[in-house]
Amino acid sequence: MMRISETVKHLLIINVIMFVGTVAIGEGRLFYEWFAMYFPQNEAFQPWQIITHMFMHGGVMHLFFNMFGLWMFGTPVEQVLGSKRFLFIYFSAGLVAVAFQLGSYYFQYLPTFDSLLATGLDGAEIKQMLFTNEIIPGTTQAQVSLLQNIFPIFNASMVGASGCLMGIMAAFGMMNPNAELMMVFLPIPIKAKYFIPGIILIDLISGIRGQSIFGYGNVAHFAHVGGAVIGFLVMWYWKKKQFNSNRWY
Repeated sequence: MMRISETVKHLLIINVIMFVGTVAIGEGRLFYEWFAMYFPQNEAFQPWQIITHMFMHGGVMHLFFNMFGLWMFGTPVEQVLGSKRFLFIYFSAGLVAVAFQLGSYYFQYLPTFDSLLATGLDGAEIKQMLFTNEIIPGTTQAQVSLLQNIFPIFNASMVGASGCLMGIMAAFGMMNPNAELMMVFLPIPIKAKYFIPGIILIDLISGIRGQSIFGYGNVAHFAHVGGAVIGFLVMWYWKKKQFNSNRWY
C-alpha cells in the first residue's frame, strides 16, 4: 500500500475534522451555514467561505471519494513536487474552481435579475424574495416565473475538495501520462492521458447541459473543469520552465 505523504495526511485530517464538526454542531446546519460557499449576492455569503468550503463535504460518501482520490493522486504528486508546490496547485485549483462555478452562475443570474429590474421591482425586493422565498404582494406571475428561474442559483451552496482534487489529478496526469486508471463503474484500465481529459470533458458537457450525464444531481461541474484547467496550466508552465529535463521543480 502506498505510504501517505505528510501534506496529504494533514489535509485528510482537516477534512475529516470539518466533517465531524458539520455533523456534530448545530445538527449539521450551523457549521454548514458558516463554512459552505454561498452565492455572493446571498446574505449567507462570507468572504472566508471561499477557502473553508474546500474542507466541507455533503455526506460520508462525498468525503470518502474525495479523500480517497486525494490520497491516490495527491501522494505521488507531493512526492515529486514537494509540499509547497503541491499546496500551490491544490489551493490554486480550489480558487479557480470557485471562479469558474460562480462565473457560470452569474452568466445565468444577471440577465434574469436585469429583466426583473426592468419590470419595476428594485434590487432589495428581488433579493428579499429570493432569500426568504416569500412573494411580496402585488408581484405578477411573470415576475414570479423569473424569480423561480434564479432561485436555485441565489440559494446555491458549494462544498467539497473536488475542485482541488481535479487540479491534483491533472498534475498527476501530466507527470504520469501512461499510468493506468479505472472508474468504479467501469473497471477497464485507461491511461491517465486519456482518462483525465475524458473526466474533464464529461464535466464540461454536464455543465453546459445543466445536468450530469450520469444523472447525478447537485454537482458543480464547472468547478471541476476550472480546477483541472489550472492544474494542467501550472504543470505545463513548470515543465516548460524546468532547468533539467529529468526534473519538475
